[in-house]
Amino acid sequence: MPRRIAVLIYPGFQILDATGPIAAFEIAARYRPDTYTLSVIAAQPGQVKSSSGVCLQAGRLGRVAAIDTLVVSGGEGSRTAAECPATRRFVRASAGRSRRVASVCSGTYILAAAGLLDGKRATTHWSRTADFARRFPQVRLEPDRIFVRDGNIWSSAGITAGIDLALALIGEDLGDDLARRTAQQLVVYFRRPGGQSQFSPLLQMEHAGGRFAGLLDHVRTHLRDRLDVDQLARLSCISPRHFSRLFKAETGSGPAKAVERLRVDAARAALESGSSSVQQVAASSGFGDPERMRRSFLRVLGEPPSVLKRRRGRAAGAELQRAARPGTADKAVHGARGDCSRRAGSRPVRR
Repeated sequence: MPRRIAVLIYPGFQILDATGPIAAFEIAARYRPDTYTLSVIAAQPGQVKSSSGVCLQAGRLGRVAAIDTLVVSGGEGSRTAAECPATRRFVRASAGRSRRVASVCSGTYILAAAGLLDGKRATTHWSRTADFARRFPQVRLEPDRIFVRDGNIWSSAGITAGIDLALALIGEDLGDDLARRTAQQLVVYFRRPGGQSQFSPLLQMEHAGGRFAGLLDHVRTHLRDRLDVDQLARLSCISPRHFSRLFKAETGSGPAKAVERLRVDAARAALESGSSSVQQVAASSGFGDPERMRRSFLRVLGEPPSVLKRRRGRAAGAELQRAARPGTADKAVHGARGDCSRRAGSRPVRR
């Protein structure tokens, strides 16, 4: 039986937060027919206007039991939507009955308002992190992540990160090969691991049109190569002494430090995705051996790679424990239109 993917929207949702994941699941279903069915739902069904003014047709919330995966979109209206009692009840019920609940961008506000993130790890759009942390201090916010999984609750960063999240969900369901084919059809990178920084060192160091943009891209894609100052200067056709001075003035970082940061960023993402051992990651990211990688992690991140592996292991263990427990039945949510007809802001969420 196809899995039903329901995307929850509301007035002021961000159009790509909803349509990005929808497109990814649609493409996956082309490759594997009868895998997914897609629907868009809202507390007040009908034409729902996004923040851009473009509308999507949404059905009613309906019965939670019919939903395999609920995806809550983000957008300017997320904080108002988080104040809707029917929306909060529906999201809570989905967490109890559906296999997964996920949020894109500021959709995390709705999950938090429903009480799903208390004591859990989550992420959201980088521009919302300070406000989110103030409103929901009980959530273990990880603001520098593309997406985060904690049990059956997933959350992602903003806008296009919803596609990365959807590809990860597809990979879990149908395998990485099909997720990779889906990414190719979407013409997107397969796939930014959840642990990758929303602000990668490459983006922080590279100025638009800067003279070292091509060099930094070369470094990122050749991390296993010898990348000392002499080699980088040679690639830039500049003397080593002149190169070091220009590079620091342009990027704000010395060449050796820049290479180390890019290697740490790549290694962290690989470790948190769980696809490789510490030894394999050390080799593929250019460190050569785990001890050298450990020292770089301590300098750049303040913690060794082993901490990341243990953290991921605890999350995986918690997921297995949850899967072993019988599900708790929840009542279906009805009467959404009446519950959410109040004027925006009339009942603030109490945290």
